Amino acid sequence: MRDPVVARPGAVVAVTGGARGIGRATAEAFARRGARVCVGDLDVSAPPGDGIRAFPLDVTDRASFAAFLDRVQEIGPLDILVNNAGIMPLGPFLDEPDAVGAATLDVNVHGLINGMRLALPGMIERGRGHVVNVASMAGKLPLPGMAVYNASKYAAVGLSAAVRQEVAGTGVTVSAVLPTAVRTGLTEGVRLGRGLPTIDPEQVAAAIVRSCVSRRAEYPVPGWLRVVQPALGVTPEPVVRAVQRLLDGDRAYRQTFGTRGDHDRRVAVQARERNRDATRP
Repeated sequence: MRDPVVARPGAVVAVTGGARGIGRATAEAFARRGARVCVGDLDVSAPPGDGIRAFPLDVTDRASFAAFLDRVQEIGPLDILVNNAGIMPLGPFLDEPDAVGAATLDVNVHGLINGMRLALPGMIERGRGHVVNVASMAGKLPLPGMAVYNASKYAAVGLSAAVRQEVAGTGVTVSAVLPTAVRTGLTEGVRLGRGLPTIDPEQVAAAIVRSCVSRRAEYPVPGWLRVVQPALGVTPEPVVRAVQRLLDGDRAYRQTFGTRGDHDRRVAVQARERNRDATRP
């Protein structure tokens, strides 16, 4: 059942990974609608536009996530949680450092789990709320060179669908937004175009806002991508591989971790932190 509180001006919105890219565009889109917006990120030195509050957040740390949501609650009960924080290391599966793969799953999967387990109880108690998990079309379509990222986004899609069913009838809903390649830091160093649908973060932000009104389960961005997976399911594998070659479908496979500038540097820091925590007595 739809609840207009979720989409109306004055709604309290929390956005993870809100310092840049999709998260920043989303925070600004909600703020323009009159929402009260808080963003969380590892680096909040340059917060989004006026009126948007920014707080430090490590989505992989449940205590950090709880502290972030406590700050959000200071302005009112949480109406919308946008689980957007994510990382996307690229390159051959066998070459990816173990700590990088673990960090990818930690941010892209456990970050969603932490957020939903902390935010959903209050929403259910109030009988209203909406969670948006920013997944990816990589959660539907496997691509060489992003195996662990693929795994994390398949997990995000399945997690969103299952939790959506568990909270059905409570007034709370969960949606997954599945963008194709987005012109943000996550695609830094990757040659875009040549058959790869590429969009701007503002298009993803618009889909996130729309999800708070219609509450559909999934939102591919752009919308026409919803027909791609069913079509591939009935297409012979040799044909699929031929089309992938034509469209330069192994461009992610040819990447080498550590060469994609700021994105890979941030991932390396997260991987080191996670590795250090795992080895502490």
